[in-house]
This record gives sequence, structure tokens and C-alpha cells, in this order.
Amino acid sequence: MKDTLNTNPYRAVDFSEREKRYILVEFPYPSGSGLHVGHAFSFIAADIYSRYLRMQGKNVLFPMGWDAFGLPTENYAIKTGQKPQLVTQQNTETFKRQMHELGLSFDWEREINTTDPSYYKWTQWIFIKLWEKGLAYKTEMPINWCPSCKVGLANEEVVDGKCERCGAETTRRRISQWVVKITAYADRLIEGLNKTDFIDKVRAAQINWIGRSSGASVKFPLKDNGEPLEIFTTRPDTLWGATFMVIAPEHPLVEKILDNAEVAQYVEEARKKSELERTELSREKTGVFSGLMAINPCTGREIPIWISDFVLATYGTGAIMAVPAHDERDHAFAKKFNLPIVPVIEAPAAWDYNEAAYVGYEGKSINSGVISGLPTAEAIPAAIRWLEEQGLGKESVSYHLRDWIFSRQHYWGEPIPMIYCQDCGWNPVPETDLPVVLPEVEAYQPTDTGESPLAAIESWVKTTCPRCGKPARRETDTMPNWAGSDWYFLRYCDPHNDHALADMEKLRYWMPVDVYIGGDEHNTLHLLYSRFIYQFLHDIGAVPPEIPEPYQVRLSHGVILGPDGQRMSKSRGNVIVPDSYVEKYGADALRAYMMFIGPFDATMAWNERAFMGVRRFLDRFNAFVTGCKGKYADTDPAMKRIIHKLIKAVGEDLSSFKFNTAVAKMMEALNDLQDINGAVSDADLRDLVKTTAPIIPFMAEELWKLLGGEGTVHAHMWAEYDPELVLDILIEIPIQVNGKLRGKLEISRDASEEEVRQQASQIESVARFLQRGEVIKVIYRKGQLINFVVRES
Repeated sequence: MKDTLNTNPYRAVDFSEREKRYILVEFPYPSGSGLHVGHAFSFIAADIYSRYLRMQGKNVLFPMGWDAFGLPTENYAIKTGQKPQLVTQQNTETFKRQMHELGLSFDWEREINTTDPSYYKWTQWIFIKLWEKGLAYKTEMPINWCPSCKVGLANEEVVDGKCERCGAETTRRRISQWVVKITAYADRLIEGLNKTDFIDKVRAAQINWIGRSSGASVKFPLKDNGEPLEIFTTRPDTLWGATFMVIAPEHPLVEKILDNAEVAQYVEEARKKSELERTELSREKTGVFSGLMAINPCTGREIPIWISDFVLATYGTGAIMAVPAHDERDHAFAKKFNLPIVPVIEAPAAWDYNEAAYVGYEGKSINSGVISGLPTAEAIPAAIRWLEEQGLGKESVSYHLRDWIFSRQHYWGEPIPMIYCQDCGWNPVPETDLPVVLPEVEAYQPTDTGESPLAAIESWVKTTCPRCGKPARRETDTMPNWAGSDWYFLRYCDPHNDHALADMEKLRYWMPVDVYIGGDEHNTLHLLYSRFIYQFLHDIGAVPPEIPEPYQVRLSHGVILGPDGQRMSKSRGNVIVPDSYVEKYGADALRAYMMFIGPFDATMAWNERAFMGVRRFLDRFNAFVTGCKGKYADTDPAMKRIIHKLIKAVGEDLSSFKFNTAVAKMMEALNDLQDINGAVSDADLRDLVKTTAPIIPFMAEELWKLLGGEGTVHAHMWAEYDPELVLDILIEIPIQVNGKLRGKLEISRDASEEEVRQQASQIESVARFLQRGEVIKVIYRKGQLINFVVRES
């Protein structure tokens, strides 16, 4: 493999004749704390795999960049008085130094940074294309609000009704937000999984998050007229058992009854809770009667409308029908507030519906008008047909997936490239004016109004309408940190292109990503968002039409716990800092140990004793190679056999991400070599060093040079093994008498039938059966079995 790899073995070559492999790891957020163990584990595994592929003659794209926009840097800037731009630069320099020290073989010529205007120009371009296709729109949405930090919070940032960062009690605010219509791609995102080789766990995470459900949309009229309440249900056969309705505190109907003091107080309390808290299944249900009544369209009966915070305005229609006889949550609510319970599915005999809901899916409909007597499988479609005939509802599909809230009222993010004109409304910034550069400012404090700090920069906000030329204002919201990470894998294919997000022919050569390695926590949102953006770009012709999905394989790496078996955290004092181990023991020891600790996708605990065992193995390996160097012209057959078997076994393990067994086999091979203590030539030592090079690149390079190897070991092909030498010298053959297993024989693979017959007949457990009569026939299948046919006397 003597090409450009000799001068830069890690450089990916566009349009090389060698077979391409695109290996991607999730690019990190460059925090001030530097690389943590999770980063190191994922990156080292991907690096080993990439190094092995290069030694297999592949043209490997293994890039790295920085997902550098985000609130933590902005908060740090506010706290320390430094500019986010400077903080980001310092953090990325630290990360890059640590990556070099770990021996990570990234192609740094393709480095990208989401905060670089030449990069986010194309993030803004993608947003404009979404808007042009009707997939980006602005609307009022309820958000979590921290009055102290003066920012909107994600659900995960609210704990027990308080801001995770400052501890202040949060509220809910309705605020104008940009939203991206990912739901338009819900079915395609499910169907597209069939074009990938994702592992089952990842496929399930995607499908469950999208949450496609089939059922019916039904309208419940209000007793006092007004807009009917529309609900979606997967069980329209249970409509006859709906005895009350529940709406979210944010439902538009609630706004009309806030003069009710009890309702107003309940709504205010609900605003302090996050959506995660509100939907916790084990939490006791709370609610307040709205004073309004609806009409069950199937029975004509009046049913009360309650308000409860377990219903969310952002999911479904913000209203549900409650069937307490057949839903545990509805049953608990009905019992607490003394609401009727009407069974509509026949339960087993003696079932007490007042004591517990019957939630069995199968059953015969009862008390259900025209569908009474039908089994569930027939009752559901029959109920839908009846609803449609009566004009009361229709067959429908619902999704757990909601449209993507794309606005952030922060400074440190990509400016949303939209302009508002009083006469023309919203219009995008002309593409020729991209990027809309984030201005450097002296203060990053959020505003009391909840607007981005950009809103205070009048010179930046004031502009002209691109349509009519009149005075207009820029959008001051910035994009979420997801925005830059949803297409970064495309930019790696062509990182310096000023005319397109990437050249089509380069995309055609490199895409799709062959293996994408990341954490379980990103198997839903990040993976879904990036697949959505790719499918959208596919629709508008920005990526090759013959490549419908961005990733071929998605692998989830495991988790390393602290020495105490708990997740690492500063509060527990169990954090392992990779830097300290590299400084004290070297990167090779850390790399080898982290791969040896357990299977790639497992949960493992850090073990100091095991780490030191790996360190001692490296010392012994180094001593063995240096001790043999230059002593022998040839290699003893037994030693050569061990080396060739190791070459084969390690290659198979590295190609299938079995890094722990690869290291274990290296240890076993070294033990066997030292036990025999025979001659090993420098040529075979070099092959042995090649086998370790992907895992321990620094020691391998030093030993390679010591052994007189040409150039760098990392630019050489993987060692070839002799198929004859990897066959086991001894094999185990089952011994049968009259077709029944009576013993086993360990013997040389090359032994003759006569030798096998003679030694097998001398085994005690076999001999006593042979002595019962006359051996009239011997069936021998070489290397597989021997069967003595005995006629008993």
C-alpha cells in the first residue's frame, strides 16, 4: 500500500480507486472540562477500527469536528466575562491536544466547527429551504421558563419544578417560536429504516419515538355549543365507555374559563411543572372540573370536562376521552373524583370494574350499541365505519413525534436567517447575503422579555425588507444546537466548498456513512433529526438521488461506570480523568485497557487492578520483541503457528468490534510464546507488531522502527497468515460405539485412520464396550468422528 498513505496515512483521498469506508463518531461539544471517559471509549474504538481498515487497503474517511454552539458556553461566558468565541477556541484546542495524545487517527484536513460562519452559512441555507417548502413556520408554543436565568428550558432542564442550573422555580410561558415540520416525514422516517443495517435496539428506539398509531379522530360536541373537542383514540370500540373528558391546562378552551378561581389556580400550578413530571405514570393524578360539559357522540349522554396536567397541549389535540373501566390511569382518576365507570369490554367472570380496570386487549364488546357482541378485532373497524357513516369521526393516524421547536432565545447559536416586514411578513435573507454572521457583543445576558440578547443590538436588528425594501427587523432567535449537527457528516465529504454544502460527486463517492458510532442517548432525537434533514435534502436534490439514507450501520457504544459501579460524577468523587492515565502510564495502556474492559456495547466498571494488568502485559510484550530482535534468522514452527493464528483471530475480532477478545487473545499468545521461548525472526516479529498496531499505535511504531520496518507501520498492509498454520495441531474427535457417544480423543489433525483407531480403542470408557463382542466395522470420517460397529456376543 505505497501511495499517499506513506506521507499521511490518515488522509482520506477523494475518488481513490481503493474501496472507501466512511467511519463516523459523534463530534463532541468542546466543554471546558476536556475529554471524558465516554469520549475516549467511543473514539478509541472507532480509531482502532479505522486503523485496521486502512491496513486492509481501504480508503478510510475518519473525520473530526466540533459541535460548538450551545447554552453551556454562553453561561460560562456570562459567568467569567469572556467571549464565547474565545472560550470555544480554548476548549477545542484542549480537546484536539488530548485527541493527539490518545493517538486518534482523524483526518484533520477535514476538521469542521459549527460556529464557523463558512459552516453555518449552509445551516442557514438549509433552514431557508425548509421555509420555502412550507416545512418551517412560526407559532406560539408553551415553554418552560426560568425567571432567574431568563431563558426557555428544555423539559430535561426542569427538575421538581425548578431550573436545573440555578434552582429557581420555573413557570410556563407562551412564546412565539420557529417550528420545523418533521411530522411531515414521520412515515418516511420509519420506512427508511428498511434501507439501513441498524441494530435492532436502534431501530426500535427510532420507531418508538415516532410512535405511529392507527385509530380514529372523533369530535365531542360541547353542551353549550362552541368548537367541539376533537380527540384521537386507538380504541374507538371503547367510545361508548367514555364517561368524562380531560383537557390540558394550556388548551385554548381553558383560556375562556380562567375567571374561575379554582381553575386559574390549578393552571398556575401546572405551569411550574415540566412535561416529564406531568406525564410520570406513578405520580398521583390531579385535576379540576372545568364546569363545562361535552356530549358523548355515541351515547348522547352529557359527560364532564376536567382539566389535568397529565394531558399535554403539545401531544395529540390536548384533549382525551377517558374510559375508566379499561384504562388504569383513567380508572385512578375516576375513583379519586367519583366519576362513572361503564364497562364496554367483557372481562372474565367475577371481574369487579370498580376495583380495577380491565385492560385486556381482546374481548367482546358490551354496552356498545351497534358493535355490541363483536370481538375486539372486528369491533375496532366496525366502530370506525359507524363513526364515518354517522359523520361523527373518521379513520386516522397519530404520532408521538411532534414538530421540532427550532427557536432558542439565546445568543450563542446560528442566527435564524429571516426578516420581518410590517407589510410583507416573514421573508428569508437572500442567499447571496448568507451567512448572517453572529455579531460579537460585550454582554450576553438574556433580556427580561425573554428575547435573545441579539434583540438589544439595534444596529444589527434593523435592516431592510428583501421584498419591498422598506425598514424591517431581523429575527433575533437563534437555532438549537441540533441544527449544526444534523448535516455535519455531509460537510466532512467536502469541508472547504464555498459554493454548495458539498460537491455532489464527492457525496456520491463517500456517502452513505458506512458505520456511525454513538451513544444510546442520541439514538432518538439526534439520529431522527439528522435522518430527517438528509431525507429533505434528498427531496430537493442536494444529495445523490441513489442514496436515500445517510447511515448504513449505526452502533451504540457501552458505558464505563466508576470504580464503585456507579455512573461517574464529580459529586460521587468517582470520575476517571483520561489525561492523568495518559500522563502516568501512556496512551497505549489506556487504549488497550478501555478495549479490554468488556464488550463494546456493554456496561462496565473501571477496575484499577485490571488496568495495571494490561500495563504489565504491554511491558512484557515490549520486552519480548526487543529481546528477540536480531537474534534469529528463522522462526520455530510452533512460534510461527502462534503468530499466524493471532493474525487471523485479531483481524476477525477487530472487523466485528470484538476489541476485548482481541486484546485477550494477544495476552494469551504472548503467554504461549514466552512458554515455548523459541526463535522468532525479525520478519515474524514485524508481523506480530502489525497485529497490535491498531490498538497500541505508539508502542507498535517504536517497535516497528526498532525492527527495521520501512516507513510507518500504520501505512502497511495487515499481515497475511498461512491457512495451513492456523489449523489446530490437535483436534478432538468424538468416539462412538454402535452410534452412541462413548468418549473423545484428542489427536493430531494429520493422524492416520490406523492411529486414530488404535488410540481410541485404548480409552477405558470405549474399551469396555468393544469387549462386549466383535468389531465388525469401523466408520471413520477424517477429523470428524470414529464409530465402532460391534456385534455383541
